[in-house]
Amino acid sequence: MRPRRPDWRRSRSMSFFAAVEGIDDLTLTTNASLLATRAGALAAAGLQRVTVSLDALDDATFMRMNDVGFPVARVLDGIAAAEAAGLGPVKLNAVIRRGMNEHAVIDLAERFRGTGTTVRFIEYMDVGHTNGWRLDDVVPAAEVVATIDARWPLEPVEAGYRGEVAQRYRYRDGAGEIGVISSVTQPFCGDCTRARLSADGRLFTCLFATDGHDLRAIVRSGATDAQVTAALRAIWTGRSDRYSELRTLETVDLPKVEMSFIGG
Repeated sequence: MRPRRPDWRRSRSMSFFAAVEGIDDLTLTTNASLLATRAGALAAAGLQRVTVSLDALDDATFMRMNDVGFPVARVLDGIAAAEAAGLGPVKLNAVIRRGMNEHAVIDLAERFRGTGTTVRFIEYMDVGHTNGWRLDDVVPAAEVVATIDARWPLEPVEAGYRGEVAQRYRYRDGAGEIGVISSVTQPFCGDCTRARLSADGRLFTCLFATDGHDLRAIVRSGATDAQVTAALRAIWTGRSDRYSELRTLETVDLPKVEMSFIGG
């Protein structure tokens, strides 16, 4: 959520999407900077769930990881407000980067065990070109699981559906579950079911895409619903995205779109 964006604009967008037939799961991923004061309005507008980005519980690491000027307490207040507004269960996304926030793995697991909140630990990815990605900075998902399992034993949980990006594990003592997203060390391109639509109407079939498809031009050309459906089917069935499986020094340097443009 960006502080400069008016509240009414986000709520109006939520109301619009909530009214679209066929949309049965409306969620928002946010840094929670304004969530404490906006959760009720968002729920009233039709939002159903939120995913919150939280990479550490100490202010110094949190602000260094995210380049933000607010404390962790604001995020925690936002999570509490979301739960009170019925926007649960809340999920947390935590990117783990070597040399910066490995300690947050245990901190976050301990803080949210038994709360109903699922923490998903994400391998540091080379999305775009602004994050200074290096392979040496990646903490493998297997290492994250082993770290938590050594403290609180885990067992794997079967995927809820084909293409689920997070590998799920539950605590053997019944205190909930965690997830890990391992697109660097264990790519899942073959089962990917995700597409992303940018604000200017371009459809991206991969988080690591270098370009998108101009869906806005198709819609504004006067195409019928059947023609739009056929165009979408052709784009998806013709996709050859295998970036994570083919990741090399050459592909890392491709002019990829920034995550801030298409979302995570």
